[in-house]
Amino acid sequence: MSSRRTTIIAGSLITASFSAVMILPGAAVAEDQGPGSSKGGKAVDEAPADVKLTTLLPEKISVDNSSQKTAITATVKNEGTKESGDIRLLVVGFDGLTVKGVKGCSAIAEGDLPEGSNSGFSCAVGNLAAGKSKSYAVDATFDLSKTGKICLPVQTTDGAKTFWQQGPVPFGTTNPSPNAPATPLLLGTDNTPVAPGGDTLPKTGGESGVRPLGAAGAALLSAGAAGLWWVQRRPRRD
Repeated sequence: MSSRRTTIIAGSLITASFSAVMILPGAAVAEDQGPGSSKGGKAVDEAPADVKLTTLLPEKISVDNSSQKTAITATVKNEGTKESGDIRLLVVGFDGLTVKGVKGCSAIAEGDLPEGSNSGFSCAVGNLAAGKSKSYAVDATFDLSKTGKICLPVQTTDGAKTFWQQGPVPFGTTNPSPNAPATPLLLGTDNTPVAPGGDTLPKTGGESGVRPLGAAGAALLSAGAAGLWWVQRRPRRD
């Protein structure tokens, strides 16, 4: 990349129903992403008895410095002893990370995108059996001149409850390699952009309030170093 900019990370997720969706072609799964991690995730609304839903993201991804393309594997898992009932997984991008396609999932209409996000897809997981998981291949781009985050909420199909949410959690590097063919990014690391020639730019955009998807009036629970502020938004009517 020849030039890079810095931006402020901000985002919130909404409970709106999704309309005017389209199916995009599948993504190629990136190689050597390391083990899956639930870093940046937390339980939200109480799940049915003996159901424990979580998500996993790769610990590292690689971004092509020329095309900005990357691939991410997003996984939803039922670690409980009973089936989950019908659920959906959302894959939402923020700032420098833009989700271009998720295999088998529907694009969230622009008017229904969460505030502060640039892209999102809704995946109908269905009824996930106890101990089972389902993975989705995510095509994305990452503008390395910016910070970037991804968010994976797991909800009831109508969005009334969010049982689990991972993120918005950053991918990034503190040691950029502007002249290399690709840049490895680590989960849970704020990206440090660089200027042309490799000079590090001042980092901007401290951690902003993160508003996840959830039922109306859901209470905030603290999640490590980042706070999550819950909001409500009426579903769109067709």
